[in-house]
This record gives sequence, C-alpha cells and structure tokens, in this order.
Amino acid sequence: MSLLAFALAALLLAVTPGPGMAYVVARTVAGGRSEGYASCLGTGLGGLVHVGAAALGLSLLIAQSALAFNVVKLVGAAYLVYLGIRLLLRKEQGFAVGPVPAHGARRALLEGVAVEVLNVKTALFIVAFLPQFVAPNEPLALQLVLLGSVCVVLNTLADVVAVSAAHRLLASGAARAARARLLNRVSGATLLGLGAWLALARRGS
Repeated sequence: MSLLAFALAALLLAVTPGPGMAYVVARTVAGGRSEGYASCLGTGLGGLVHVGAAALGLSLLIAQSALAFNVVKLVGAAYLVYLGIRLLLRKEQGFAVGPVPAHGARRALLEGVAVEVLNVKTALFIVAFLPQFVAPNEPLALQLVLLGSVCVVLNTLADVVAVSAAHRLLASGAARAARARLLNRVSGATLLGLGAWLALARRGS
C-alpha cells in the first residue's frame, strides 16, 4: 500500500507544472530542443544531489536517534498536508515562461544543475516525502536513494516531454492553463490525503 501511494504521488507531482518545468521549456524556446534536453539532464543531476544528501543526512540521524527520525517522519507528513493545501488553493498554475537567452547546450546543462541544487523547496520536499515510505528493518540509505532516484527519473521524463511539446503547449495557453489547474487539484488532493493518512496511521501504530 505504501509503495502504491508513493508511486501515485511521485507520478502526479512529476507531471504537475512548476518552476523546474517552466525553466526547461524556457530553455527550449531560447535555444531549441538541444538546450531544453540539456537543461533536463542538468536538473535531473541536481535532483540526485539532493537525494544523496538526504540519504546521507537521514541515515546519520536515525543512527543517532530513532525518535528523532520518527519526528522527522511526522513533521514530513504534516508538510505534505501543507503542500497539498497550497496546491488546492493555488489560483494560478505557475507555468509562466520568462525570457532566457540562448547559451548552448553545455551551459544549459550546468545551469540546470545549479538551478536544482540551489532549489531549497526540492530539498525540503525530498526530506519530507521519502522517509514516509521506508521500511525500518531494511537499509535506510539504499531505500532513500532508490525512492529518490525514482522521483528524479519521473521528474526528468516529465520535463523531457514538456520540452518535446514546448511549441504546441505555448501555442495553446488557455488549454495549458486548464490542464495545469486540473493537475494542481489532483496533486493537491493526493498530497493532502497522503499526508493525513500517514500521520494518522503512524499515530495509531
């Protein structure tokens, strides 16, 4: 059940338009698909940096105190509820594509890495999301790396699809906004329900 919930939430969050997707689309508009795909690779690598840092930090935390790790999980569940409410209340879909100068694929890749590594929201989400689905009797770091890698791969695939369809998406702003609003509502409801379920299940255990 936990793995099914993880897969559903990770997939919905991957396809929900956000700043990262807007960045890779903007790169595509400025420098073509080569820059767009390079920026997707960059944000994916940046995401893996967050996953590795979270796996190391949380592993050290649970080695020191199982209670502290349980507190992290409970706070993380509350954070998922908060994110769900934010998505449900969001009025704008947040997929505005600002002007970005073309600089070539290599710079797009490096900037993609930097953009994602410096994204504090990504770090917070990974720390809140991944611990909810680990098995306490299995190696923690390996589980976090595997779950985090799945999230990064799904996000990167969603960005690649957005890059491939950038011109069509930009040409149909009204339809794009409607799809984004729907995804925000579905993702928000999923996160809200998931966070509440995890918190209540843990309280009852």
